[in-house]
Amino acid sequence: MMSFADPSLSLGDLNAAAAGLLITAAADVTLIIDAKGVIRDLSFGGEDLAGEGYEEWVGKPWAEVVTSDSRHKVESLLRDAGADAAPRWRQLNHPSRSGATLPLLYSAVRVERDGDSLAVGESVAFGRDLRATAALQQRLVEAQQSMEREYWKFRHAETRYRHLFQVAGEAVMVVDAATLKVLEANPAAQQLMNTGHSPVGTGVMAAFAEPSVEAVQAMLAAVRSAGRPAEVRAELADAHGEVTVFASLFRQEGNSHFLVRLAPAPGAVAPEATNANSMLLKLVQSAPDSLVLTDLEGRIISANAAFIELAQMPSEAQVQGETLDRWLGRTGVDLSVLISNLRQRGSVRLFATTLRGELGSSTDVEISATMIPHEDRPFLGFTIRDVGRRLSGETRAARELPRSVGQLTELVGRVPLKDIVGETTDLIEQLCIEAALDLTRDNRASAAEMLGLSRQSLYVKLRRYGLGDLGVEAAR
Repeated sequence: MMSFADPSLSLGDLNAAAAGLLITAAADVTLIIDAKGVIRDLSFGGEDLAGEGYEEWVGKPWAEVVTSDSRHKVESLLRDAGADAAPRWRQLNHPSRSGATLPLLYSAVRVERDGDSLAVGESVAFGRDLRATAALQQRLVEAQQSMEREYWKFRHAETRYRHLFQVAGEAVMVVDAATLKVLEANPAAQQLMNTGHSPVGTGVMAAFAEPSVEAVQAMLAAVRSAGRPAEVRAELADAHGEVTVFASLFRQEGNSHFLVRLAPAPGAVAPEATNANSMLLKLVQSAPDSLVLTDLEGRIISANAAFIELAQMPSEAQVQGETLDRWLGRTGVDLSVLISNLRQRGSVRLFATTLRGELGSSTDVEISATMIPHEDRPFLGFTIRDVGRRLSGETRAARELPRSVGQLTELVGRVPLKDIVGETTDLIEQLCIEAALDLTRDNRASAAEMLGLSRQSLYVKLRRYGLGDLGVEAAR
């Protein structure tokens, strides 16, 4: 804080009235506070605060004319003034008759006259009206909120555009008008050009056969100069068919871009329509066995309709990007074993496990898999066959014991060990009871004695396995 160099010389002849005018002019609100914190006098520097009842503050403690959240600030201001500390500014809020809050920025100081204080502990509080600043802050907040709403509006519009761009059946590319490089391309464009990779970053002319490049370049030059859409027929590279190329011009951020659309030319026959690979692809899609293509980590790239149905998912898009381990019986085990064997041997045959549906079903399956070489990035192909009915007929029909250790070991991996042991034990017990009943000609007492059981225990087991006519025995 910097003070006058010689106040006695500069303000020595200043009387009380003149000092009051100076203080009033220096602040929007000025309060004279006694040692008990009571307002003894006040003045306003403008007319805009009159008529709000603030003159009623005189005779009331300063802490009672502010809102509850500002009372501790009043105590701090009076404490600093009593300690003759450097003035500090604090914002206090006052209630008003209109219901609005009056924000004032205060600083309190002690003053002296002729070497003596005005009164013991008496202070002068200077207040600055912050309503204009608060209004500016409120407008700033509203402007920020408006900008945020507009930002999210644009984000939602962009999301809708991206989704439409990706799912559109027509091949669409965004091409830089200066360099003729592809900036964006949807999946339909990649599929139509059959490049095996995204054309983004490459020259758009690479998509066309050599005889058609000149015609496409001339068409794009005409669109750039005239600004009107145009079209031309062209042959795709690598004999992938004839298309009609539509182009229009638009500007974005000061740069010109082409919106290029590709559509099969009218009357043109796509080579893949009669291609054996195309027929094989249709077979894969309609095969009754589940066929899944994944990357080396087991993340699903594509799956046919049979797998979608077995996994109880609504569409192929819902399984793409998910790991196959999500649906296999022993999570974290089966897929790891399959991938490990594929890396070592290249193929796996008749791997027994279960497949869990998304809605809670469980199906016994056999998996055959192979590694598919593709440039430097091989893929994994899985054939999943539902063998639930076959296993049910083999293991449960006729309720007979496995005839060999080999038949028991076939259940390993399909059924938990506890279930194998429990089911085998129950089957042995049932067969022994049936044999005892046959030997005794259905004499329950003799059968119980032969088996070393009480009649009550035998009846419990008969009810458990549904053997004999317990109603006739009860009548006897």
